[in-house]
Amino acid sequence: MRILKIISFIIFSAWILTSCSLTKLVPKGDALYTGATIKIEDSVLSAKEKKKILELTKPLPRPKPNSKFLGIPFKLILYNMGGDLSKTSFIRKFFRKIGQPPVLLSSVSLDYNIKLLKNFQENIGYFDAQVVGDTIVKNRKAHAYYTLTPGLAYHIKEVTYEMDSSALGQSILKMEPNSFLRPKDPFNLEIIKGERIRIDALLKEKGYFYFDPDFLIVEADTSIGNHEINMYVKMKNQIPKGLLKPYIIDDTYIYPNYRINANRNDTSKLNQQLYKGYYIIDPQKKFKPSMFPRIMRFDSGDVYNRTDHNLTLSRLINLDVFKFVKNRFEDSPTSQSDTGRLNTYYYLTPLPKKSLRAEILGNTKSNDYVGTVFTLTFRNRNTFKQAEHLDIYANIGSEVQYGGYKSGYNTFKLGGGVKFTIPRFVVPFFYFNTTNAFVPKTIINLSYDLLKRQKLYTLNSFKAELGYSWKPNIRVQHEFNPVSVSYVKAIHITQKYLDSILVDPVLKHAIDTQFILSSNYAYTRDPFVNDPFGSGFYINAIADVSGNVAGLFVKPGADDVKRINGTAFSQYLKTQLDLRYYRAFNKKMRLANRVILGMGYPYGNSKQLPFMKQFFIGGTNSIRAFRSRSLGPGSYLNPNYLSFFPDQSGDIKIELNSELRYKFTSIIEGAFFVDAGNIWLYNKDPNRPGAEFSKDFLKEFAVGTGIGLRLNLTILLLRFDIAMPLRKPWLASGDRWVIDQINFGDKDWRSKNLIFNLAIGYPF
Repeated sequence: MRILKIISFIIFSAWILTSCSLTKLVPKGDALYTGATIKIEDSVLSAKEKKKILELTKPLPRPKPNSKFLGIPFKLILYNMGGDLSKTSFIRKFFRKIGQPPVLLSSVSLDYNIKLLKNFQENIGYFDAQVVGDTIVKNRKAHAYYTLTPGLAYHIKEVTYEMDSSALGQSILKMEPNSFLRPKDPFNLEIIKGERIRIDALLKEKGYFYFDPDFLIVEADTSIGNHEINMYVKMKNQIPKGLLKPYIIDDTYIYPNYRINANRNDTSKLNQQLYKGYYIIDPQKKFKPSMFPRIMRFDSGDVYNRTDHNLTLSRLINLDVFKFVKNRFEDSPTSQSDTGRLNTYYYLTPLPKKSLRAEILGNTKSNDYVGTVFTLTFRNRNTFKQAEHLDIYANIGSEVQYGGYKSGYNTFKLGGGVKFTIPRFVVPFFYFNTTNAFVPKTIINLSYDLLKRQKLYTLNSFKAELGYSWKPNIRVQHEFNPVSVSYVKAIHITQKYLDSILVDPVLKHAIDTQFILSSNYAYTRDPFVNDPFGSGFYINAIADVSGNVAGLFVKPGADDVKRINGTAFSQYLKTQLDLRYYRAFNKKMRLANRVILGMGYPYGNSKQLPFMKQFFIGGTNSIRAFRSRSLGPGSYLNPNYLSFFPDQSGDIKIELNSELRYKFTSIIEGAFFVDAGNIWLYNKDPNRPGAEFSKDFLKEFAVGTGIGLRLNLTILLLRFDIAMPLRKPWLASGDRWVIDQINFGDKDWRSKNLIFNLAIGYPF
């Protein structure tokens, strides 16, 4: 409460100190425009109708006044700090650039806004609307006031489609049952426009290539009285008949090596090759003709439709081998009077076949590491002339632990690999293809990584994977890897780490040899691809199965462990669900929520999941009030956590996060968050009492809260979060809530409980 009072006092003081200077740069004879107030005076309208009209008309008056936060026009204040406009020093220019000049009364046109408000009301059915406006100036500040008298809204009584007996007219009549224009609905100009666009879109699917929404008119008859309207949907007269017939695809010509600055030879039909109904003009043989039938959605004889038109363009673009993709249609000489025929031409400009790319990336991880990675990638975009991508890459990087119980355990990484992507499903004895905008992919990946943790150990890691990726639409993606082989082995372990294992046997799990023969599947639904600040659910679900097939054919040894070439392989089932819900209250405020549920079932050779497959919790992207990997499992607390590197892991994970985000400016954002959860082991571990999952798992939740500051630089978002624990699961059952122990004035409490997190990007 004391903090809130201090903040309120600061804001109030800032307002008092700055309000007197807001008009310092307003020219003489003018005034600072502070916005508009709209009022409705109409006794015939219900409160609900008045509220609706106010919500719709409030953003209409122009111009917009200076932006404010908490009632204070900070950007105007910054601009005013630049002072005299005739002076152009660097600091003055800086303040003017980040600030906002005063919006002046002289830029306000009452007549324009009155007409705008009146026309808008008429467009939503209030044909008797009246508007009056005025401005009041006081202390060199001006405010506009508009009074609206809408009257009663007009409603639709009947909708009649007046069409002739032609095929086009009958097609339109069949669309009437799903019309946007419905009896008893209020008149709305936008709905009328939408109805014309709806009809046009449906006709495009039926082959009416040249049809246009402007060919339709919707007449409104208001003479019937009682504030009702009869509406008539008609075709315009004198439209050329050639534009009103359906069209069929005749011939398709593909130019896969077209140049933007091409001369006429590039569109010549010489050297054309007919392959499965497509004419391919590729004299240099850069692409195999067999690639195109899988991609194209138009075949000769198909009725033209906009869906296949757009799908074909999207599929060509998604191959990522063409820099520019365009097409055109022209009437074929074989067109008839009742049915037209179209020849279609596709002009494809290839990207450079080979490229070399270098990248330097900064990253942060939930285990409090920040680092840099340098990656060099060679790419061949058309390896075997069917848009296959071959990527050969190498990377080197290092990471520094900026926080944690003990810093200095920095890491060094060296790796590389080969990734081969084929733009189709490659399955022996079967042929699959998709018909949507996204071409499926078969991916073969081979990689090697060397990880060196200073003072601890060095690991070799090999991975081979065969998988498939496909997208039924832009928001949903499937990834299935039927073959995924990983092998991790320690090649150097420091004596310090070996000695530490004697004290804490759990540490040995991190350097175990891990041999994983698995199959995995991932489903992702991301509704925010085109709207990153919208509302809705994000879903990521993963299923991972290891060792089940090998377990059927490999017999156990004398120690009852199954091995391949002398190496035991892991056997487990693992699932994970990452469910997020985002709610945007307005353009500035958004609530982000996340639930992570993870379950691992080790069996056969495994008593717990392999270390690289286990769950971890805590850190910059998890429960931020606890250091990464220092929390859990269960109510267990490593007695040596203050003197050595924390690396706690588990087979089961439950995590809940909620974060309220607020955008102060286009660059600065703030957040308030609450995190909760824990990890557990599936089986008991005598070295970690209280670590196994039990019916009392809810009592073992860790809880933390905090605030954050984010700098959104468009291409980079820097995140600074500070958090503190509210509940510690390792304490005695009745003492786990530690809210009553919060003491910001105690230096010792701050050092043990305030956790600073530095990261790149949002936590979720």
